[in-house]
Amino acid sequence: MINKIILASKSKVRRDILDFNGINCEVVPSNVDEESVKKSLIKQNASPEIISKNLAELKANKISLKFTNQIVLGADSVIDLKGKVISKPIDRKEALEILRSLNNKTHYLISSVCISKNGNMIWNYTDKAKLTMKKFSMIELKNYLSKINDSTLFAYNVYQIEGIGKSLFSSIEGNKNTIMGLPIEKIKEYLGNYN
Repeated sequence: MINKIILASKSKVRRDILDFNGINCEVVPSNVDEESVKKSLIKQNASPEIISKNLAELKANKISLKFTNQIVLGADSVIDLKGKVISKPIDRKEALEILRSLNNKTHYLISSVCISKNGNMIWNYTDKAKLTMKKFSMIELKNYLSKINDSTLFAYNVYQIEGIGKSLFSSIEGNKNTIMGLPIEKIKEYLGNYN
């Protein structure tokens, strides 16, 4: 079993999941320009799953080039609404627009993880969860957003599933850790078998 990895992400939630599961990690954010990569992949008609996987791989490979013989974990999550990728909001106006587009609809949250070593992917996994949002008025959506601070709103997708975001949904099907951005059981399984 590997006793330490590098996490190519500044996500506090992902770090907390690793800590909770006894995986010691050093955080080294990749600072990949996610939006330009997404736009390029969308132009090539890439599926949301491919976009998520490619971003996770790009982050892990970039950091693993700097740390010889170290195991680096990259991760990415995207919202798939009828085949359209929805990214993190850049401001509160966009956050409200995202919530409005998800309102009373079913979407998928796709989370991909990639483990790289010396600049090359050695393992990857993608999982998805199905979420159905309740029907809300614009006033209710604005009220929900008013309860979320900026650091939470812009660090994650527009809902915080481990907090008050859970109340937005009538149905959630899938692994909680996948929804939070890190399908930890599969990561543990891989790391446990790694020689």
